[in-house]
Amino acid sequence: MKAIRVGIAVLVAFSVLAHGATEVWSQSVLEIGAAVLLLLWGILALRQRKIEIRWNPLYLPMVGFGGLVVLQWLFGLSVYPYLTKLELLKLAAYLLLFFLAVQSFRTAEEVRPFVWFLLVFGFAVALFGIIQHFSFNGKLYWLRELRYGGSVFGPYVNHNHFAGLMELIIPLGLAILFYRAVTRDKLLLVGLFSIISIGALFLSASRGGLLTFLSQLCLLGFLVWARRAGRKSLALATAIILLAGAFVIWLGVGRTFERFSQLWAEDISHNIRMLMFKDSWQIFLDHPWAGTGVGTLITVYPQYASNDHGLVVDHAHNDYLEMLAETGLIGALCSLAFIVLLFRSALANLQSDQSRFLLAVRAGALVACSGLLLHSLVDFNFHIPSNALLFFLLAALATSSLERQPTTSRR
Repeated sequence: MKAIRVGIAVLVAFSVLAHGATEVWSQSVLEIGAAVLLLLWGILALRQRKIEIRWNPLYLPMVGFGGLVVLQWLFGLSVYPYLTKLELLKLAAYLLLFFLAVQSFRTAEEVRPFVWFLLVFGFAVALFGIIQHFSFNGKLYWLRELRYGGSVFGPYVNHNHFAGLMELIIPLGLAILFYRAVTRDKLLLVGLFSIISIGALFLSASRGGLLTFLSQLCLLGFLVWARRAGRKSLALATAIILLAGAFVIWLGVGRTFERFSQLWAEDISHNIRMLMFKDSWQIFLDHPWAGTGVGTLITVYPQYASNDHGLVVDHAHNDYLEMLAETGLIGALCSLAFIVLLFRSALANLQSDQSRFLLAVRAGALVACSGLLLHSLVDFNFHIPSNALLFFLLAALATSSLERQPTTSRR
């Protein structure tokens, strides 16, 4: 199944570098890639003459949510079935890749290369974002014009979505450091990756991203303390945070605060966000059971807009309110079941006997997922395919039953 794991990594990299896979062409590549990998998995399973389906508790709420979207599309529950069909294709791709991740990542040795890929890739994207920030000419990759404007950072048009990516990757590196899950020479490398990524997160000047990152540090610190990892882990954690702070200062505190002031002025104001929240809630009240249909907020919202603020509202800037408006109570119950099972299964895995590496991966994956769930209160990262895909892959690592490898020396 190595080819499946490589294919998943390729799709993650592609979706991030293609500006989050928010355009039709890049979404199509992601969806076709997921279908091709499923076909390849079936061929490999048949060649081995053994099809063993591994169970994951998150299958049920994901299939339930997908089933609701199918009903919205087929039976006229959506006010705009075509938009719902497009969202259904994306959801199908996430579900397929989640399934393939559960089937192909079975042991620590199979997970290890993927984790290192994420750390190296996150470091590369963060470094690119920093370089781009100091040499920005108003174009993506210094080449592509921004047709509709944006607050670019790295490959993303929106700096908040770059922050969402960092929230998903940084906790893996920090967990490996705090649990001392690799050899000493590799700890230095992971430390470097983490410091650069944290620096890029701060430089992106995402308010939601920074607050989320601080909450992630608290949660990870609690998990480490609960396992009584010892004073060395606490000292290492403190050193990494201090070094990351020094790196931010070296990048230029003045520039960072200047970017905060600039982007806060450009971002949607607090009052407009509150109006979006209020209007989205009213859409839910008028469509309480099955919602208006996934992907239809952009068409429904103008009828409920309480103030003409001159903006095209395609997302509510709160994934939970948007989910309520588009899928109603049925979708909300599926989403709540997903979150409950995610934490229940991940915390149960953390209590099991396992190697330090698996412990770090599971803790880091849970903290990463928690961060994006928190950030979604003030943004729409779950509607950015690259971030949504990585969230579901990390959820698979946090909740799947992984086999323990023999313990090796870390000296």
